[in-house]
Amino acid sequence: MKTELTELPLDQVRTLLAVVDEGTFDAAAAALHVTPSAVSQRVKALEQRTGRVLLVRTKPVRPTESGEVVVRFARQLARLERDARAELGMSAAGEPTRVSIAVNADSLATWFLTALTRVPAEPRLCFELRREDESRTAALLREGQVMAAVTSSPDPVAGCSVRLLGRMRYLAAASPRFAERYLDGPLGDALARAPVMSFDRSDDLQDGFVRRLRRGRTGASAVRHHVPTSEGFVSAVAAGLGWGMVPEVQAEPLLRDGRLVLLAPELPVDVPLYWQQWKLDSPALVTVTEAVTATASEALRG
Repeated sequence: MKTELTELPLDQVRTLLAVVDEGTFDAAAAALHVTPSAVSQRVKALEQRTGRVLLVRTKPVRPTESGEVVVRFARQLARLERDARAELGMSAAGEPTRVSIAVNADSLATWFLTALTRVPAEPRLCFELRREDESRTAALLREGQVMAAVTSSPDPVAGCSVRLLGRMRYLAAASPRFAERYLDGPLGDALARAPVMSFDRSDDLQDGFVRRLRRGRTGASAVRHHVPTSEGFVSAVAAGLGWGMVPEVQAEPLLRDGRLVLLAPELPVDVPLYWQQWKLDSPALVTVTEAVTATASEALRG
């Protein structure tokens, strides 16, 4: 952007954020207790000041790439203002600080909630978790929707810092009955035909594993079942609905009980996870980051 964000009129920045959050100019006007004309004028003035189109005028409106930069700045500004009010004793009595975090389903089902239980009782925090695939959580940071994210991307989002948390290990597994029924012959060829579990339509973990076995040829079978929860995914594999890549920590008890068997013990898949967060001197964000990184060091592979 041509203009430094610190030079942007704060009322215009807050107005843009209200329009994005409320979805329309009229709804933003109602939330801000001003006229729709005033909202439109502020947004136009901000666009003139930055020299960029900041909003796509659809219903609901959505920010352009440049608009996302300003929206993220607005959310960070609001976070700093709330922290300052709390330190000055100007917050409502007992009002907690809200911390928004994007986290992938497998982390949420295994180690991440343990991290949140280790966050100190003071300052009082409320967590707003957004469950999203680790390959897409960075987008929520880029849009300013969350303050921090567990992501598979080592490339920091603008205005964010990044650190490696560790590697989550996945094991190709199936129920014994499923393996007996479907997995005769070379494993790669068998898995390319056998029913497969998938978290959602963007889940490429199983396909990548089969391509690895088959030296780049086709991925997993077109016969696939989508189960969009981590616990449900593992239960479906154990029930024999299909084979799948199961997080090691979830697979271990089922392997001991004989409910799962490993398909290729020598070929685990390690997915690196990173912690990305806004570069803010926020006490709330600092305490959460310390708890998350400490727990990850225990739960994930180094």
